[in-house]
Amino acid sequence: MRLAIAATSVTLLAAAAASVQGAPAGGSAPGGGSPRGSSSAPASSSALASSSALASSSAPASSSAPASSSAPASSSAPASSSAPASSSAPPATGLQTDVVFSDYSPLAANAELLRRLLSPLADAQVQESLARSGEKLVTQSIDLAAEHFVLYVPPVTPPRGYGLLVFVPPWQDARLPNDWGPVLERAGLIYVSAARSGNEENVLARREPLALLAAYNVMQRYPVDADRIYVGGLSGGSHIALRLALAYPDLFRGALLNAGSDPLGSGVPPLPPADLFRHFQESTRLVYVTGEHDSRLAMDAESQQSMHHWCVFDTEAQTTLGAAHEIASPEALSRALEALVVHKAPDAAKLARCRADIDHELTSALQRAKSLIDSGKRGDAQKALIDIDKRFGGLAAPRSVEMQAELGSPPAGR
Repeated sequence: MRLAIAATSVTLLAAAAASVQGAPAGGSAPGGGSPRGSSSAPASSSALASSSALASSSAPASSSAPASSSAPASSSAPASSSAPASSSAPPATGLQTDVVFSDYSPLAANAELLRRLLSPLADAQVQESLARSGEKLVTQSIDLAAEHFVLYVPPVTPPRGYGLLVFVPPWQDARLPNDWGPVLERAGLIYVSAARSGNEENVLARREPLALLAAYNVMQRYPVDADRIYVGGLSGGSHIALRLALAYPDLFRGALLNAGSDPLGSGVPPLPPADLFRHFQESTRLVYVTGEHDSRLAMDAESQQSMHHWCVFDTEAQTTLGAAHEIASPEALSRALEALVVHKAPDAAKLARCRADIDHELTSALQRAKSLIDSGKRGDAQKALIDIDKRFGGLAAPRSVEMQAELGSPPAGR
């Protein structure tokens, strides 16, 4: 099995994750859009919720990687390596379709996905449900031998190596958007995107690990400049790109958010562990690209504003005149790629003051929850902890998890 979870256990895990943030247990919604609050973005809704995507009898539970894989998940090459794997022939350039990869990255391992992409209480409930069932996660949920990618590689290698754009689409096929090739060539940027990673696919079991594995495999084949590794997406895929940028700032230097995003502090997406969030604040560049007539223009503005509240200052919003809810034009793409390169380090004093304000708010919330526990107001304490988990995510761990352990598992449906 890709994930050694029986159907009944998957149901338990879905209910457990959904109970933390009150989100639905389904997968992502079909169609081009992904409005905030839909099931394509919430961490809890995608937390091992689809038995069809996560349970299979094709391989034993103890397998460290899918049985058909040609490379184990514990590949000796580091996940952040920018050096290509040795090969007797130079890697191909130009547009390549139906590409099959073979190398697995520790960053795409199921345990790492849960740690980075779920809130602490959601992750704790998943672990508790697994322990109760006696079942375990195997390392990877993706069988790369069954997956296909589209790859575009400019013919000339830049002196410092290629840039890389990992694109999460809302559609199901692996395609290079029309007329993007010349723009990517001028930027010296490789483009990679996975088939069957659109809005109807499971977020945690497919869309996110496919993007991570795409990045890793390109980095094994080609010389890649670690300072120019970006994740991007359109509409529902843009929501996923933001989740990945937030949870993997040690891989992605920036994100191109085309017509889709979420505000921080709403639980969708959850804030990652504190060390990763600090990295995100200090080093990640976000570029929002939205059509002038796109109904999501206000949503993207709200997302950017929330970034500043959460001490993420390196952002830029670009509005495409005359455009609606659509893929970035070649001209808009060119402007966005130029903007992604212009990283602006945050002012140290401003960042410190902002972080201190968040720490004060979090400390006050945790103290209130602890006071409610100590006074025996368990229902109010449970609600307070769920609110803390939703707003602060990984910043509240391990205290939020420890206090939840004092109360026991959250009641179903919370």
